[in-house]
Amino acid sequence: MKIDVLTIFPEQIKTFLTEGLFRIAFEKGLVEIKVHNLRDWTDDVHKSVDDTPFGGGAGMVMKIEPIFKALRELKKKETKVVITTPRGEKLTQQKLKSLSNNCDHYIILCGHYEGFDERIHEFLADYEISIGDFVLSGGELPALVIMDGLIRLIPGVLGNQESLAEESFEEGLEYPQYTRPADFEGMKVPEILLSGHDENIKKWRKKKSEEITRKRRPDIAK
Repeated sequence: MKIDVLTIFPEQIKTFLTEGLFRIAFEKGLVEIKVHNLRDWTDDVHKSVDDTPFGGGAGMVMKIEPIFKALRELKKKETKVVITTPRGEKLTQQKLKSLSNNCDHYIILCGHYEGFDERIHEFLADYEISIGDFVLSGGELPALVIMDGLIRLIPGVLGNQESLAEESFEEGLEYPQYTRPADFEGMKVPEILLSGHDENIKKWRKKKSEEITRKRRPDIAK
């Protein structure tokens, strides 16, 4: 998979790319990420990427010209463009799986200020993604969330494919997990997990997953 990121704060993205999941994916040759400074596609001396909104109002709006020029240079026939915006579709695990199967080259535009010129939404973006009902100072963190979610779905990035199949949101929230010691300061691991009875453990985990999902995320409970 190839991902290009357009941002006015490239170092904020690059800082995260040398550790953890990103480093593993790079070392295995399974992903290529290039981070671009949107200001490189500006023509004025101030390298302006924003301007005041027509009709008045508070704040600044991201201009279409530098984004259009960047996409014209970076975009290929099969490329899909993602913009990070509070008004976008809320990101879910199912959406990540859909994106991971749909395309091998994404360009992610990081939003800022009062948002994008509407023509970017209307004519240049293939997907508009929000990571939640809250406001951030910019789209760099959402871009990293999207990339992390996509990369971990690439076959071979994670060693434990069984873990992928059983993780949260596939069949509800994940069941409780425990590790050694079995008894710490009187706080004990449920006996069933120590029994070695695989079928009973499987049933217990399914029951606990359903209970936790109904209690904490009734909106996704089945």
